[in-house]
Amino acid sequence: MSIFGGAISSLERGLDFSATKQKAIAQNIANVDTPNYKAKSVSFGEYLSNAKQSTISAHRTQEKHINFETKTSSSGVFDYASYRYNHNGNGVDMDKEQANLATNQIYYNALIDRMSGKLNTLQTVIKGGG
Repeated sequence: MSIFGGAISSLERGLDFSATKQKAIAQNIANVDTPNYKAKSVSFGEYLSNAKQSTISAHRTQEKHINFETKTSSSGVFDYASYRYNHNGNGVDMDKEQANLATNQIYYNALIDRMSGKLNTLQTVIKGGG
């Protein structure tokens, strides 16, 4: 039985998605002047479906061994192959990247606030409500 009904693990997956998106945005901003660079983005739908499908089961040699599953890292990152924004073949739109950066920061902060609330609730329960 989970204390929060899986809420913390859902928040953790959301934070993983936000961190991956942040890396893609940072790469795009860093390569704004790189010729023929194609902008990268992260799709939440692809990220979620990849996370659901990518598990590895361990082979147990004895029944007393613990059965576990490990998720592989699947990024869900894709690039805009046919998109050209600049004359040099670069596909980075700086205004769009800054807007994506601000949106992702708000999303990340909301997840952190929610995670903090869940952990504070757990701490209150452990201390006995006092």
